[in-house]
Amino acid sequence: MEARDATAGAHVSSAAEERTAKKEAAPKKEKPQTQTKMEQIFGFKKEDLTSWQSLVMLLNRPTDPASLGIFRCLFGLLMAIDITQERGLSHLDYKYLDGAPVCRFPLFNFLHPLPLDWMYLVYVVMFLGALGIMLGFCYRLSCLMFISTYWYIFFLDKTAWNNHSYLYGLIGFQLTLMDGNRYWSIDGLRRPSIRNAHVPLWNYTVLRTQIFIVYFIAGIKKLDADWVEGYSMSYLAHHWLFDPFKVILPVELVSLLVVHGGGLVLDLTAGYLLFFDITRPYAFFFVSYFHCMNSQLFSIGMFAYTMLATSPLFCYPDWPRRFFSHFPECVRVALPITSNNTQSSTSCAYPVVQATSTEGQGAPPVTKASKLRLRHKLGAIFTIIYIIEQFFLPYSHFITQGYNNWTNGLYGYSWDMMVHSRSHQHVKITYKDGETGEIGYLNPGVFTQSRRWKDHGDMLKQYATCLNQLLPRYNISDPEIYFDIWVSINERFQQRIFDPRVDIVKADWSPFRPNPWLMPLLVDLSPWRTKFQEIEGTLDNQTEIVFIADFPGLQLENFVSEDLGNTSIQVLQGRVNVEIVEEKKNYTLQLGEQIKVPAGAYHKVYTLSETPSCYMYIYVNTTEAALQKNFTKLSELQERIRNGTETEPLPPELQPLAADDDAGSEVNATDPVVQLFLKRQRRMREVKKRREAGVLERMERFAVKKYYAIRRGFLMTAIALRNLAVGLPPLEQLTREVAFANMKEPQAETSQDEGMKDEVGHGEL
Repeated sequence: MEARDATAGAHVSSAAEERTAKKEAAPKKEKPQTQTKMEQIFGFKKEDLTSWQSLVMLLNRPTDPASLGIFRCLFGLLMAIDITQERGLSHLDYKYLDGAPVCRFPLFNFLHPLPLDWMYLVYVVMFLGALGIMLGFCYRLSCLMFISTYWYIFFLDKTAWNNHSYLYGLIGFQLTLMDGNRYWSIDGLRRPSIRNAHVPLWNYTVLRTQIFIVYFIAGIKKLDADWVEGYSMSYLAHHWLFDPFKVILPVELVSLLVVHGGGLVLDLTAGYLLFFDITRPYAFFFVSYFHCMNSQLFSIGMFAYTMLATSPLFCYPDWPRRFFSHFPECVRVALPITSNNTQSSTSCAYPVVQATSTEGQGAPPVTKASKLRLRHKLGAIFTIIYIIEQFFLPYSHFITQGYNNWTNGLYGYSWDMMVHSRSHQHVKITYKDGETGEIGYLNPGVFTQSRRWKDHGDMLKQYATCLNQLLPRYNISDPEIYFDIWVSINERFQQRIFDPRVDIVKADWSPFRPNPWLMPLLVDLSPWRTKFQEIEGTLDNQTEIVFIADFPGLQLENFVSEDLGNTSIQVLQGRVNVEIVEEKKNYTLQLGEQIKVPAGAYHKVYTLSETPSCYMYIYVNTTEAALQKNFTKLSELQERIRNGTETEPLPPELQPLAADDDAGSEVNATDPVVQLFLKRQRRMREVKKRREAGVLERMERFAVKKYYAIRRGFLMTAIALRNLAVGLPPLEQLTREVAFANMKEPQAETSQDEGMKDEVGHGEL
């Protein structure tokens, strides 16, 4: 068995580099020495770890630059695409519009966005840096351009944090310190001395370890009881991608075994399977299948494709040479180098072969370590410290305790991907004028562009401080801000996450101390989730249910919409008092008791018991039910009209049902129910058409959508750069330019927002 290029432990070399090193250190006809079992499996000897000097020699071992060069190119390409999409170049003006009263959530409060035109310049620098990384042009400068602007934008908005955005920044930082331009780069064409030159082994060690950590720590995090029991991502089992599994398994088992069990096993084992030669082909299949599914399940930008690009890093570093050598000679001119004539590099440490006094008598030459330079030692030190730091950081939440909520730390650097799902049932923001005592309410999310603040105490503090600064513009002096936020995590009870009695503006918060106004997660009530499923199984399709848990001494003030004509409260645990505000009546409920609450009115639920109370709202949307009943009748009538079995004359308000399937019939409809029915029918036809579209049509639709998004980003960037260079044009000209940039594709589909407006329109019927 050949020695492999390692990842585990030190994640070290491959047999290819060992053969290359031996060719340089010994005569060509000399037979290679017998390798130990450890060398065959890991690619290095036990002696390489016995001293600091031997470890430095190992980490700086000359290694083929081919695989690193290909990854550098792919990473730069994916980041260039990512900048126009997930980094937000195509809608940058919406996010950083000058003068807009917006509350922002930077990691450090002294960070602020630049004026809009200068923000576009920041993105230009980042984009040029990504292109430079891809092409290997002015490589070190390009890396610095990319990571400096990338981390600035990353730290500027915590609400956009996620694990893969953090990973991009880490890889960009790593590439800055590596010799990624030694293979298939413009720098190599400009500087023949570095073209096809060796790179030190630690370049691969750091990258491979980073990817191993992403998989393995994500698997460790999935050992959480909620994931193992199938509560974290249960909704995913209903996605069409899992339809093949549903042929042989019920949805519940698909969720438990495939979604949760499969995700856990893959994350725990992927790094190890990619490591060994014998298991790597199987790992490639499962990892590729996993990431391709993720690209369809989640809106995660380039993450799936970036992880696919990292997989070949675990192969022998000379795999590109062997791969591209199979192409015809006529196309190899534009392809990477396939010859094995690598150059030596000062970044690597080469062993020195010395002859012995008895060499003529058949004694073998002695191989000694070369003199190690400072850069070799610094490379080894960086590798060790970086790997330790990356293993430590996901578990460093005992230091940054102020960022801990129901989940530890700020989401985005702990590799706890998809472990927690949340739903928000009720969010109320109350302000109190500090001078007059007047109390009022704010729309949830006012002055913000994100919803992440609802789950994080540090962001809530920033939001409250921002509101305290903005509300005086609206004649509210020295306002106090109170939040009442109800959250369910992983299908538990809806409960408060923060104390609604605390003025967050004046509340104490420190990044290094526990948040004193965070309410504890009621984990003791987690077993109720099994009972939830039993209760929901007894309901009909029109009945909805919400499970509530509240703390002793607190109250829930709620308003029942007029659409919900049959709403009741039933106690599951503890004792509560229900106050009907308008009637000024109070009702005390014990375990199992139930009361109907009026629609179109406020009521309050007080927890009287010494332990948390649990109760549930059971309701029927009577307006929606009546609308669905009317839709059924209209659908049956339309079917009779089309097949000619309807003999009765149609009244004028129903005649649009007989028209052809076009948008004109909606316009001609005078009855609002008929109009809404026809709009819904049209949307259903559009959805069906999209789902039944062929592969080419889907690809065309995807390409057109991306083209117009990227087009807008570049046109708005050109406008901003022009403004910086020569100043603002007349307002009329600027309006025309922005309108041209905003141009959409012909025959654009009805937007989702318009569809939502149509759906909720029945509330006024």
